[in-house]
Amino acid sequence: MSWQTYLDEHLMYQVEGKHLNSAAIVGQDGSVWAQSATFPQLKPEEITAIMNDFAEPGSLAPNGLYLGGTKYMVIEGEPGLLIRGMKVYDNFCGFHYRHLLSLFLHCSLGAGGVTIKKTTQALVIGIYEEPMAPGHCDKIVKRVGADLIDHGL
Repeated sequence: MSWQTYLDEHLMYQVEGKHLNSAAIVGQDGSVWAQSATFPQLKPEEITAIMNDFAEPGSLAPNGLYLGGTKYMVIEGEPGLLIRGMKVYDNFCGFHYRHLLSLFLHCSLGAGGVTIKKTTQALVIGIYEEPMAPGHCDKIVKRVGADLIDHGL
């Protein structure tokens, strides 16, 4: 089975009538193993920033996560294993750690986001929009990531 077929069958399928908007399996060096037609073109510095956050969890929080130039506010994740982000529609997002409510007053967050799972050799990336819920995206991405890890990838 090719990587493209694997992606199409395991990341881009429907869950309860909903599916990811785009997805990719990317080597930790930034090489694309497979991607959906609408997946954004990643910049080398975006991959570097993602890998840095896996090595030093929280490093993306102050400036956000970027994929193909689209900004995501990093939200809860699993340090060293999983990064989650919510799409940011404004160019400015004020981070006020003392007052979480202030965070949402200064950010225009969208109804979409991203989940990135690190495996032994790759990054599994799923991007979603409503009506898909963040939990559905997590479930798909984590399942594929676990499968790759089980196969030494």
